[in-house]
Amino acid sequence: MKVILTADVRGCGKKGELKEVANGYGQNYLLKNGLAKLADSSAISHQKQIESAGAFHKAEALKEAKELGQKLDKIELNFNLKVGESGKTFGAVSNKEIAEKLESLGYKIDKKKIEIEQIKTIGRYIASVKLHPEVTIKIIINVEAE
Repeated sequence: MKVILTADVRGCGKKGELKEVANGYGQNYLLKNGLAKLADSSAISHQKQIESAGAFHKAEALKEAKELGQKLDKIELNFNLKVGESGKTFGAVSNKEIAEKLESLGYKIDKKKIEIEQIKTIGRYIASVKLHPEVTIKIIINVEAE
């Protein structure tokens, strides 16, 4: 019996896969519990349409991430921190502040996608921004004394 899984089934497969299963297992467990649907010609063609649409959307997301990456590749962000007499800063530059600065420049990036160690001293730093699982860029962070 051929079925298309409508949910992840442990030991059988993932959602959307076409599987050949035993008749009893398919009828008494998968179909009865709504974990699969019978794979007739219309269901198979519908599943192929869903897969092709998903592939198209993934390709578009990758294209947009690459375009944004090209725009952000040359960007430098400047931050001013108060510095004490000993040269130690008061406060730090965080992912949230970097994301807010990028947003003020017109780039909406989630703070969770910015990877950098906490900046507590004056200097020049490089932050990684993960725009897509396949696209990671580097931006330069300049921290100066106020």
